[in-house]
Amino acid sequence: MLEARNLECTRGDHVLFNNLSFTLSAGELVHLRGSNGSGKTSLLRILCGLFMPTNGEVMWGKENINDLREEYYQEISYFGHLNAIKDELTGIENLKISSKLADIELSEQQALESLEKMGLYGREDLPTKFLSQGQKRRVALARLLFSEAKAWILDEPFTALDVAAVDLLQGLITKHLENGGMVILTTHQDVALTLGNKARQINLDS
Repeated sequence: MLEARNLECTRGDHVLFNNLSFTLSAGELVHLRGSNGSGKTSLLRILCGLFMPTNGEVMWGKENINDLREEYYQEISYFGHLNAIKDELTGIENLKISSKLADIELSEQQALESLEKMGLYGREDLPTKFLSQGQKRRVALARLLFSEAKAWILDEPFTALDVAAVDLLQGLITKHLENGGMVILTTHQDVALTLGNKARQINLDS
């Protein structure tokens, strides 16, 4: 279980949020909402251990993530605003590097199949600098196909995606939850994220 305990985040003299507590368990999705500047990205980065809260703590199981460090990082997959791909490399090369960093065995054939599933057939050998923004996003999202992380932390993952890619990503998220994974995400897109009582919203404007 991922747990936020009494989190507070400030920027300068401005408090973005405080006394924020919630849990995320296997099979659950949290849709994080709020206006621009409300602290959504900051909260996701705190959950990833990339940013320290002003107060409060983040727990994985019964331990603080700052004590777990690498052990915790293996359990999460963070997808930020940037695609985190190298423009000079092909989609296949980018996926192989990502898998190596995650300590996952990924063959060239598996990388190719991942890109094909994301609708990039015929573009797998192109340097990604020649791809559209939506296609670059698909390359980045293809990492989720072989991710072994239990918790997906996704910041605006639907940005720049067309309808077909949105459907693909929704399917990936649903399958991950059905397999006992957990997801917390932000999105401004009008997508179907209702999964019965397994999905809920947290509004930072409240």
